[in-house]
Amino acid sequence: ANLAGADLSGAYLVAINLTGAELTGANLSGADLSGANFYDANLYQANLSGANLNIANLHRADLVDADLSNADLSGADLSGAFMLNTNLREANLTGADLSRSNRTTADFTGATMPDGTKYAGK
Repeated sequence: ANLAGADLSGAYLVAINLTGAELTGANLSGADLSGANFYDANLYQANLSGANLNIANLHRADLVDADLSNADLSGADLSGAFMLNTNLREANLTGADLSRSNRTTADFTGATMPDGTKYAGK
């Protein structure tokens, strides 16, 4: 699916399958994406601020320059995701899988980390 630049803010998209989808610059802020499948999706510069991504599959997703501030990523699979310059400020990552993800320049300020603790800085 090519949804580059689409405005899906506030949309109810529970358990939607967007495997390999093109979502560059899409606005998904405040959307309910719980259980959604974004496996290998391109979310470069996408706005997912405040989105519900509880137990979503973001394995190998491109989240470079994406905004996930205040997003609920609890239980989400972010393994192998590309999170360079990704904004994860105040995000909830409780129970999320960050294994093998490239997150060296991601901003986790104020985020709740997978182990339930608040991010304490680099």
